[in-house]
Amino acid sequence: MIPLDKLTCVADITRYQASINGERIAQFFEGRETSYSELDRRASRIANGLIAAQCTPGTRIGYLGKNSDYYFEVMSGAAKANVVIAAVNWRLAAPEIDYVLTNAEVEILFVGQEFYSLIEQLAPSLTNVRMIIAVDGAEGHSPKQWLSYTDWRDQQSDRDPMLPIAMDDDVIQLYTSGTTGHPKGVQLTNSNYLDLLDQAANGGWGDWVEGEASIVAMPIFHVAGVNIGMLGLAQGLKNIVLRDIDPVVILNLLEQHRIRYAFFVPAVILFLNSVPDVRQRDFSNLEMILYGASPISQEVLLTATDIFKCEFCQVYGLTETAGAGTILIHEDHDPARGKLRSCGKPAATAQIRIIDDKGQDMPANQVGEILYRSGSVMKGYWKNDEATAKTIIDGWFYTGDAGYLDDEGYLFIHDRIKDMIVSGGENVYPAEVENALFSHPAIADVAVIGVPDEKWGEAVKAVVVLKPGATANQDDIISHARKHIAGYKVPKSVDFTDALPRNPTGKLLKRELRAPYWQEGGRQIN
Repeated sequence: MIPLDKLTCVADITRYQASINGERIAQFFEGRETSYSELDRRASRIANGLIAAQCTPGTRIGYLGKNSDYYFEVMSGAAKANVVIAAVNWRLAAPEIDYVLTNAEVEILFVGQEFYSLIEQLAPSLTNVRMIIAVDGAEGHSPKQWLSYTDWRDQQSDRDPMLPIAMDDDVIQLYTSGTTGHPKGVQLTNSNYLDLLDQAANGGWGDWVEGEASIVAMPIFHVAGVNIGMLGLAQGLKNIVLRDIDPVVILNLLEQHRIRYAFFVPAVILFLNSVPDVRQRDFSNLEMILYGASPISQEVLLTATDIFKCEFCQVYGLTETAGAGTILIHEDHDPARGKLRSCGKPAATAQIRIIDDKGQDMPANQVGEILYRSGSVMKGYWKNDEATAKTIIDGWFYTGDAGYLDDEGYLFIHDRIKDMIVSGGENVYPAEVENALFSHPAIADVAVIGVPDEKWGEAVKAVVVLKPGATANQDDIISHARKHIAGYKVPKSVDFTDALPRNPTGKLLKRELRAPYWQEGGRQIN
């Protein structure tokens, strides 16, 4: 790990590594290798290109594309220009992508080849976008008025601009859905990420060996993908960047590159466990698998431990906490410890409180709302002061999750105060799905809940009341939803009922709907 006293901002990461590990490989992507010296020079070129394009400190730039080594070049260059990068979830539906790019006021947009046609369609409404840069070198395939990424990058000076950057300046803006259905931009600062690096270095899970390989498999629009990539660069590792999640490709890379460190969401671990020849593979160099972002079943975890025979470490956090929160270290994965259903203890620089609905602290083993405080808590929601004020109070982040601390200070998540569903590491808010389903002409009432799923942790289920005399089946409703929302938000199943449970004021009693599906789980989120 870079000595933390050598870092004043995220932009210093490539500068430092270039000065001491310049010839070491920083990134490998589909046969393309980049040294730390070259990565730092490219970051300077990108920074100068953004400055020449009249980007000023705080300007938002967007990145819509699959995982690539180019993303981390752009991220590092944006950091040097004191410009904020907003990676867009490419799994969103077109109207949702339009909303994110417009809300973020993106001025320069980097687009991967899979999304050229989509952005062409959306371009007339993206009034803030002044320049579009085609990533992946698809010359002749992108519109003529767009710039080629490599051509644009390589035309710039590689002299480091060395702009003054404050710790509280935003560096990355990630979008997370809100209960109203509109995504919210999470402002993460240089200070947030330096605190995250501090947690990694001092938390017993992230002080790794320079020069070793790490795999960046999770999507870069997700805090987990950004973090594992940034942590690898700060550690002086060789980041093996994977375009898409493909279990067989992941296993091949683990072997071929003798990868030592990895982060996977539980659904990916399940996929890896299920590859037919997984037990015949050589993972002898693999030292640690980090996991998090959604619940994991004990069966999946124990199977993976037996297959990979390495250390496992769980990280519980949210986008709003820069992915940081609590750590369940490898030693606590011994079933005899009784902590496998825990998220672990607060990270090195963090504090956890459990409060009741009156704001009073709860004793051990009593369920309440989980509050979190550390230097990794976001600055706020972009241009949404009202939501920020409701979420961060006196420095404490109100997670919306319910849980308890046991007698040893381990955090156990019991349920969600908010109705968010976590499916395969992606956040799904029922209100968004319900709004889409209510536009179906046969639906009189609908509730969306999360139910246990062996593959995804939770799966989206719709419980539907049809209008008198109307007819519709599961396929009709799922097909309708798919036209309006991203695929991962679409219900996997639909149940029909005569009426939904509501209290006397009309509030939907979702806990009653969920209960039959979770009776064997012991807690509402598996």
